[in-house]
Amino acid sequence: MKVILKESITGLGSPGDLVNVKSGYGRNFLMPTGKAIPATEENLKIYEAEKTKLEELENKKIAEAKEIDSRLSGFILEINVAVTEEEAMYGSIGTKEISESLKEKGFEIDRQSIRLPEGVLKELGEFELDIELHPEVVSKIKIILKPE
Repeated sequence: MKVILKESITGLGSPGDLVNVKSGYGRNFLMPTGKAIPATEENLKIYEAEKTKLEELENKKIAEAKEIDSRLSGFILEINVAVTEEEAMYGSIGTKEISESLKEKGFEIDRQSIRLPEGVLKELGEFELDIELHPEVVSKIKIILKPE
């Protein structure tokens, strides 16, 4: 299925790109979320007319992501977790808890943007992870899990 991307998608392309995707991905994710439109002759003409507006919008998103990235650079997030007497954590820390902790510190980061390379955090210590603010802007932060 051929679609026209309306925004940047990691591993797929930039706004305006004509890409070939599996029909289920296009029908069930890209089109309902407004990230792409079907590549028909009519849509190609409409897109060409809107192309400059979409490029300006994309540049604005990149600028916002870079601004957040500059505030996040060197940021260390400390999370206090409940532990047993042997210093073992109760449960684990995932994207939801990290997103909520960042929100408390003044950063509105969507939990889908948080990348945990080794999965959820299950032990105390320091960890580095990526936050994908935009497909072109990826920020690194350090998380320290400390006992309560």
